[in-house]
Amino acid sequence: MNTSLETASPAAVTQGLRRVAIDPVSRVEGHGKVTILLDANNHVQQVRLHIVEFRGFEKFIEGRPYWEVPVMVQRLCGICPVSHHLAASKAMDLIVGASPVTASADKIRRLMHYGQMLQSHALHFFHLSSPDLLFGFDSDVNRRNIVGVVQAHPEIATKGVMLRKFGQEVIRVTAGKRVHGTGSVPGGMNKHVSAEDRALLQRDVAQMTVWALEAVNIAKQLHAQNPALYNSFGSFRSNMLSLVRADGAMDLYDGVLRARDDKGQIIVDGANDQNYLDLIEESVKPWTYMKFPFLKSLGPDLGWYRVGPLARMQNCDFIPSPLAEAERREFIAWGQGEPIQATLAYHWARMIEMLHSIEVIKELLDDPAILSGDLMASGPRRRSGVGVIEAPRGTLIHHYEVGDDDLVTMCNLIVSTTHNNQAMNEAVRSVAREYLDGNELTEGLLNHIEVAIRAYDPCLSCATHALGQMPLDVALVGADGTLIDRVIKSQSGQLQRDLASAIGLPA
Repeated sequence: MNTSLETASPAAVTQGLRRVAIDPVSRVEGHGKVTILLDANNHVQQVRLHIVEFRGFEKFIEGRPYWEVPVMVQRLCGICPVSHHLAASKAMDLIVGASPVTASADKIRRLMHYGQMLQSHALHFFHLSSPDLLFGFDSDVNRRNIVGVVQAHPEIATKGVMLRKFGQEVIRVTAGKRVHGTGSVPGGMNKHVSAEDRALLQRDVAQMTVWALEAVNIAKQLHAQNPALYNSFGSFRSNMLSLVRADGAMDLYDGVLRARDDKGQIIVDGANDQNYLDLIEESVKPWTYMKFPFLKSLGPDLGWYRVGPLARMQNCDFIPSPLAEAERREFIAWGQGEPIQATLAYHWARMIEMLHSIEVIKELLDDPAILSGDLMASGPRRRSGVGVIEAPRGTLIHHYEVGDDDLVTMCNLIVSTTHNNQAMNEAVRSVAREYLDGNELTEGLLNHIEVAIRAYDPCLSCATHALGQMPLDVALVGADGTLIDRVIKSQSGQLQRDLASAIGLPA
């Protein structure tokens, strides 16, 4: 992977600011970088998370037959393909007049989706985030990885692997494959769950429930052991957005849109997902390929929001499964009457959702509708359809228009990480101002900034998670263009200082 040393921009030089660049951010999916501008007293003046990839999915979906779309768009992501698969299918259901789909199709899709939530949440918590949480943000980089977790906490690592494996098996029996399946089609499903596959899953679901409860307790204990850190790290006030069921319950597959302000008061409730354009607008910035959504009623400055587990946990009125609802109430009580705004609380909320997913899976496995019944519905054709689903990382919107020739004429996607764009920038800004001293760059310091981003489990390209270490090149450049400090972190995590830059800046 190529990395480069950034020189200070003309604007930065004119303003007398110094720039710190983290390029790329590691242990997240896709390619992104962070730039931090410091004044002469090393105070943080500006922090930006840049998304430097351009994918183009919205354009090359155009001109394709509508029935290809649910299979094509899941190639956006190798870790959450089910979310795109189902969001596109829900949009195409409207195109083919299949709204609602049959009871069997709905329940099999829900089973597939909650398997997706389980496997993705397990992967993120145990593989990507647990090294930071268990060992500490400043711990030895050679230990702070999944191998270190396996060595120090083999039981935790094993349970994480098995939880994800179970989720992947749920996907396999519903979608046909663990990754990039074809089970969901416009109008319904193309297969039932077999009795043999159901029996295999039912055999293990009780054990998965126990392990999920233990995972919630791990996250809970981390907060209890260091409340000062977990309450303040990357904390800032924001609005929150998610789907909820018509009665206010958490529903990760379907529902209406609800938004709350930073005090927990409802801004919008019961909004039809087909009218999302009346609720949400997107702005663009010249320094990133990722858009900045906001609530139109509040405008771009006040209307940005968070999505995902932290928002969903506080936006719903209750979780319709007993174990997760009990944990949600304990989570809400932690806020002492105020919305929980701390970035690290995403992990706790994520584990409660994982527990809820297993409870829903157990209930659906006991339903005979997944074994037999009509799978396809149809009705009058329409030209457009919107599919909204709660993906692991947050609210996911797919919007399509289809011509009389069955070819897609328009595609608009707002993925979960896009909704969280401004929030991730705010989290990085908060952490940088608290921990960055502006003098000496250390691996632990850089990791604090990356921890704030990882908490959102961002899918920066919506493609494939990056599990391994990425090379990191960070430079501190004076206002006159002089290289003050440069730290290079190799793929193995080793730090090297290099003031004799090969790019021509004076050492």
